Amino acid sequence: MPNIKSAIKRVKTNEKRRLQNASQKSALRTTVKSVETAIANNDLENAQKALQAAVKKLDKAATKGLIHKNAAARKKSRLAKKVNGLTVQA
Repeated sequence: MPNIKSAIKRVKTNEKRRLQNASQKSALRTTVKSVETAIANNDLENAQKALQAAVKKLDKAATKGLIHKNAAARKKSRLAKKVNGLTVQA
């Protein structure tokens, strides 16, 4: 444990941020998984709604620096491609 006051504060704030980031990342993964589940069930309407929510979460995570912007773009692109592929089959 640090002795310097500023270092003690740093430890506290880092722990808070770590917990917040973990929570946000978990929510992001859940949203992406909901899109993939809807795709697996061939549920076009729910897949499109879930995709919209996932895109919003991915953009927000990239803006906040939670994930890299290119990683967000890649995930959005792949999900959209899967959802659009669903419309062709249906």
